[in-house]
Amino acid sequence: MPTNVAILGSTGSIGINTLKVIDACRGRFKVTALTAHNNKDLLARQKARYKPGYAALGSDAQELAHIASAKDVDIVVLAIRGAAALVPFLAAVKAGKRIATANKEALVIAGELIMAQARKHGASIIPVDSEQSAIFQCIDGQKAALKRVHLTASGGPLRDVPAGKFDRMTVKDILRHPRWKMGAKITVDSATLMNKGFEFIEAQRLFGLRRDQIEVLIHPEAIIHSMVEFADGAILAQLGVTDMRLPIQYALTYPERLPTGLKPLDLAKLGQLNFSKPDLRKFPALGLALEAAAQAGSAPCVLNAADEEAVESFLRGRLKFTGIYKVVEKVMRRHKIIRQPSLGDILAVDSWARQEARSVMEKICR
Repeated sequence: MPTNVAILGSTGSIGINTLKVIDACRGRFKVTALTAHNNKDLLARQKARYKPGYAALGSDAQELAHIASAKDVDIVVLAIRGAAALVPFLAAVKAGKRIATANKEALVIAGELIMAQARKHGASIIPVDSEQSAIFQCIDGQKAALKRVHLTASGGPLRDVPAGKFDRMTVKDILRHPRWKMGAKITVDSATLMNKGFEFIEAQRLFGLRRDQIEVLIHPEAIIHSMVEFADGAILAQLGVTDMRLPIQYALTYPERLPTGLKPLDLAKLGQLNFSKPDLRKFPALGLALEAAAQAGSAPCVLNAADEEAVESFLRGRLKFTGIYKVVEKVMRRHKIIRQPSLGDILAVDSWARQEARSVMEKICR
């Protein structure tokens, strides 16, 4: 019997690559549900090809939650971005599903709540992000002996650009990522290094780590996707070609490993691998994320909501690139942290932070 898979966000890069993995696995998986935000033409083609029992266009939270918790779904691939993933994520967790998640925002804003519910309902959460997948693979049941995690970042499109030129960066400049082909929002977050900050918080939640157990390293080659250091000093690294089908397939087939058909990594051609520490002066967004991680409670929710609003404004040409982290910082400074937020608190804080960010941008963009 094939394993039934629901893909929330099937028309984005993660969703498309998930379908490629399903095609390559020939009969091992059956697509039972597909959803898309607004790409109705591609969704229609996917529906005609895979004939799922359910296909939906739009981002209604309750409809997505219904799909994610359906009885005939075994694996939920969470490929929708932003805070909109929170409600369906929680629904899948409470239904005890396996969740292959490429969405980091839900874990950033409500990670403690999600992980507590996962333990309660026996859900398994397997990350699809290459860095979190690498950590997941390297730990492999050895959590007790873990010393720290080395979370790698390519450095994004501005790694070698002087900070003084950041204000002149266009949307086109920023969306030209040197290693990964991703959606616009995550590519901008990679340029500010906010994405790495989100992953820092995500790793805390997923693996139950202290902040001093996570180190961010700039690794331009993007070959080592992350490393785990153990108590005896041994460091295990997960290396691979920069292709999202690798972590997606692992999340779907875990604990098995199957051939992918991808071109293997040629170690002899690598030449060298480079590492350096991130420059927080040049990339203050990462510093803001680390601050939110330290503050905990509702702070990461504010960080994410303000960033989503600011990045959207940048992509529409209304805000300068450097304005993104300026907006986020202003909103963070205005927030009174809730130490142990409920789901209702999180939703209210998310709404407040978005409105506050819009108010800040109205003044900045005049």
